[in-house]
Order: sequence, then structure tokens, then C-alpha cells
Amino acid sequence: MSTSARTLLLWCPDWPVLAAEIVDGVPATGPVAVLHANRVVACSEQARAEGVRRGLRRREAQGRCPGLTVVDHDPGRDARAFEPVVAAVEEVAVGVEVVRPGACALAARGPVRYFGGEEAAAERIVEHVAQSCAVESQVGIADGVFAAGLAAREGRIVSPGATPAFLAVQPVEALGRPALADLLRRLGVRTLGDFAALAAGDVLARFGFDGALAHRLAIGGDDRPLAVRRPPVDLTVTADLDEPIERVDVAAFAARTLAERLHERLAGHGLACTRLGIEAVTAHGQELHRVWRHDGLLSAAAIADRVRWQLDGWLSGGGRRGGDRPPRPTAGIVRLRLVPDGVLAQAGLQPGLWGETGAERERAHRALSRVQGLLGPEAVVTAVLGGGRSPADQTRMVPWGDERLPARPGAGSAVPSWPGRLPPPSPAVVLPTPLTASVLDATGAPVVVSARLTVSAPPAQLIIEVEAGAQVTRRSAPAGTAGAGGPADGAVGRGGVPVEIVGWAGPWPVDERWWDPVEACRRARFQVSLADGSALLLAVESGRWLLEAVYD
Repeated sequence: MSTSARTLLLWCPDWPVLAAEIVDGVPATGPVAVLHANRVVACSEQARAEGVRRGLRRREAQGRCPGLTVVDHDPGRDARAFEPVVAAVEEVAVGVEVVRPGACALAARGPVRYFGGEEAAAERIVEHVAQSCAVESQVGIADGVFAAGLAAREGRIVSPGATPAFLAVQPVEALGRPALADLLRRLGVRTLGDFAALAAGDVLARFGFDGALAHRLAIGGDDRPLAVRRPPVDLTVTADLDEPIERVDVAAFAARTLAERLHERLAGHGLACTRLGIEAVTAHGQELHRVWRHDGLLSAAAIADRVRWQLDGWLSGGGRRGGDRPPRPTAGIVRLRLVPDGVLAQAGLQPGLWGETGAERERAHRALSRVQGLLGPEAVVTAVLGGGRSPADQTRMVPWGDERLPARPGAGSAVPSWPGRLPPPSPAVVLPTPLTASVLDATGAPVVVSARLTVSAPPAQLIIEVEAGAQVTRRSAPAGTAGAGGPADGAVGRGGVPVEIVGWAGPWPVDERWWDPVEACRRARFQVSLADGSALLLAVESGRWLLEAVYD
């Protein structure tokens, strides 16, 4: 007799097909097949009517059903689409375990006692899933997860104690182990009852551990107890305001109160967050939403600052430089909501091996966060290295505390992932705006680069057309410093003064984004060394010479 606990399992037939309809809009009412490794893993009811079966190769399936719609198997898509179904089951019963996308199980005792019987519990769960998610499902109840899964395919409730008899008539293919099932059939074992009649020791000796596990399932046992999931704790905090907020100073008080509530709720669960969702609703029903990321754990003050900055941006109608500003809300804010994201244990941010997140960084973080609190989030920025072909493209300035992600991938790779990228070393100073220059040969004639990258004559003189005292900005700020953008050590040069070129290398051509008329760029770069010992990065584009960067 089986000793497994009574289990209720909800099964959604053809779930990979339904997931493709939910996520990608593929109509499940037509002939649809989901393929993995060129074989059918799931198909719709109409496809089965045309002769499509699991395990068929793509060509054979399309031969049986010429109008077949083929969809690639995506386990992530199946899991994402199944989450609302699991949430719907958790609304009427607790202790749900996701067996796989399309099937979830729970102990039957709780819902059975609450709804007054196994049949009533099964009907209530199926009905609630259909109403909440518009998904058809079937429920099976038996002793153990394995038996409940087989019962769910028949929409059957197996009486207590009758599970071994129910399993005995099932074919060995129900174990879900094709190789083992084929071997058992060649040995004359065709049903689970025949397999269960064998001695457990003999099965272990002949078929190994996996065979012994399958034998345990055949006799009505389970390989493990249910690993139920706990519904996530609701950490969101909301404030309904008595009067609509239209002034930034009033919003700051509401932001601090709400931030303290959120921080206390997180601390009560031993948690902290690295991303914060800020949501607001106006008196006219307009919904505003923004997510703030942080390179560390958000304290109560940091949460309050970010809420205040965001409310300031919304209420002032600003946030962008120049004339392109987001519109101001049409009415005051009547509801604020903070949604913590990127939640982790309070001690989850481990200090770096060399002190990257140690005490020194923490002191710098407090100081720079204080400056941001006084002057705004963009008052303190840091440089993030990324990919790109020109020095200016490889650096992105981000506000202190924001997620340090490069604008383009490719940073830190031993082998440059950008063809045409300049070889190291990188320039130490990058001009925010390239300066116009003139390159002359020994006779004083302008040096020209043809479309075939032929240089008309060796460069001999350089004239930088810039006013006296013009300054450049240092682009490559050390990681973790307050930022970049201050003046370099000295002026680039005076306009009209020729400087002798004593060495040069190039050209290195770049032809970027030729398909985009707005961002298309075709130029050639040169490295030159001057008689005064300095080295520069020059570029010629559309016949114009430009000074882009300076080497140390």
C-alpha cells in the first residue's frame, strides 16, 4: 500500500503551445508544433488531428500537416507564461510546487478540508484558474506527485489507497524514461504493475540507481516530498495623500516618510534593495513610473533622495537638458508607491577582495551621496569604460551610485571585440569636441587622404585652429573617483602656429553605421608625434582634419 501523501496536481495540456500563444501571439487553435532539436515536443489539438505526434522530425510533421506552424521551444517563455497560473492557484490554496511549466502540485489536505471534499476542491481550483487566466486545466488527485500527474491527464480522482492499482495498468512509457521503457519492453515488462512486482534489490542491481528510482514511482512512492514555494512577501509601501501635491518641498516630506517606512519594512525581513521603483498617480488618473538603480544597498536617506529627485523631475516638468522636456503632470500627485526591486539579504553585498566595497569606499560613498543630496544626482559622475572604436565612444559618464553599465559592450575583453578599434595605449585626454586642424607636407601643401586611403604626402606640419588658452577635458577618470570633466594640465596650443611632425602612423579607417544616414561616419585616424614630445590622435573626415585626443 502506498505511503505517499495525498497530492493534488493541476495540469495544463499542451502548455508550450499555449505559452507561445500567450507570449508571442501564435494562435493555439490552429495546427501548431513546438520543436526542440528538430523534433516535436508539443503540438496543438488540431495538429494531432492531422497526424502530428511528439517525437516526429520537423520534415515528417510538416509532411503530415502542410499548414503546420512551427515554433521553437523556449523554456523561459513557458515559465514566464505559467507564473500567473501558479499565482492564481496560490490565491485559493497554499504550498504550491511548480513541477514544470504547465504543471504544479500541492498537498491535497488543506484545500480538501476547506472546500469540503476532493471533488469540490478540484472544481474550485480549475474554475478559478479559468476565470483568472483564461486557461483550461485538469486536476488529478492521488497518493504522490507521480500518480497525481498521471491522474490529471485523465482528469481523475484516485481513491485513497487505490493508487497502486491505478498505476499497475499504466504502460512503462509513463515513467518518462524512453531508454528504460524500451529495455523493459524487450524484457517483457510492459506495465508499471509488472515492473512493481520485481524485487527492489534486483532492480537496483540490474538497472542502477535511476531504475530503482523509477521502480519506487511504479509502486506508488515518491522520489522526494513536495518542495513548496513560499509566496513572496509584499514589500511595497503606498501613501494615499489627502491633498494633491504640486510643490517640490511638500513632496520631499512625503518622500522621506515613505522612504523610512520602506526601509523599516525591508529591515524587518533582513533585506535591502539595489533597485527602486517609484510610482505616482495624479488626481486626473495619470500614472508615472521610474526605476532607479544603485551600485550598492539603498539606505533610508538614499531612498528618500531618489524619491525627491524623481518627484522634482516630474513636478517641475524637467529632467532633460535643452528644450526637449517631458510634460508636467496635468494635476497634483495623490498617491505614491515605492516598489523595491533587486532585493537581497542585508549582508549580501560582500566586500571586495582588494577593498572595492570596504570602509574607504563606504566613506567616499557617504560623502558623494551627500553632495548629490545637495546638488542633484548628476552633480557627481563616474566614468565607465565600454566598447567602441573611438576613444570618445569607449567612455560613459554615469551618476554616482547608478548601475555601472557600459553604453556599448566589449569592455574588459582581452581581445578587442570592435574591429577597427585603435590598439593600446589609449589616449589620456579626449576632447569633448574635436578641434579643427590642418596637416601640411614638407612643401606646405595640405595632406590629402584618398578614398582608397592613399596619403598624398608624408605629414610634416600640424596647425591646430584653436583660440589661445583653449582647454580640453580629461576623459579617463580613475574608477571610483568623483568624476571627470575638469581642465587638463595645459592648453592644446595657439591657432595658426605650425608644429613639426616628427613621426606618424596610420591611417586606420573606420566606416560605421553606413546604413543610418544620421549616424553614418567614415573617417581615417592617424597617430602623430610632435617635435615638442607630445603625441596626438588625429582624424580626417570629409576632407577635414580633426584633433580628437592627446596621449600622455
